[in-house]
Amino acid sequence: MNLQELNKIGLTHEGSKNTAEKLNELLANYQIFYMNVRGLHWNIKGKDFFVLHEKFEELYNGSLENIDEVAERILTLGVTPLHSYKVYTKISKIEEVENVFDSVAAVNTVLDGLRQLLIIEREILAVASEINDEGTVSLMSDYITEQEKLVWMFSAVVAK
Repeated sequence: MNLQELNKIGLTHEGSKNTAEKLNELLANYQIFYMNVRGLHWNIKGKDFFVLHEKFEELYNGSLENIDEVAERILTLGVTPLHSYKVYTKISKIEEVENVFDSVAAVNTVLDGLRQLLIIEREILAVASEINDEGTVSLMSDYITEQEKLVWMFSAVVAK
C-alpha cells in the first residue's frame, strides 16, 4: 500500500471514512441521549429524587465528555463531525423524550438509550477493527465496558 492511500494517521481513506460515518451516527445518538438525561435530571420527582437527580447529573456530565471525544476522533480520522440538532434528530435511533417525571420511566429511558449506544459502539468496534484503527477500538471498548456496568446498575433500580 502506498502512502497516498493512507491518511495522516496511517489508515486508509475509505476505511477512515466508513468508521467516521458510524462515529457520526454515534455522535447523533449521544447528543439526543445527553439531552434526554439532562431533562430527566431536571424533571425527576418522587421518593428517588435525590439519588436519581445526582446519578443523572453524573451520567450527562460523562456523556458530554464522550460526545467531545467522539467528535475529536471523527476529526482525527479526517472527517467533519455532525453538529446540528436537525441532523441529529434525523439519524438518531434514540428518540427525544419530554416531561418524564416518574423514576421507573426515567430509568427505563436511560436503559433504552444505553442499549442503543451499545449497539452502535459494537458496530463501530467491528468496523474499526477491520482497518486496524486501534484508537477507535480502544475508545469503543472503554465506552462499552463503562456502559455495560451502567446498564447493570440502572437495571437494579427497576428490578422486581
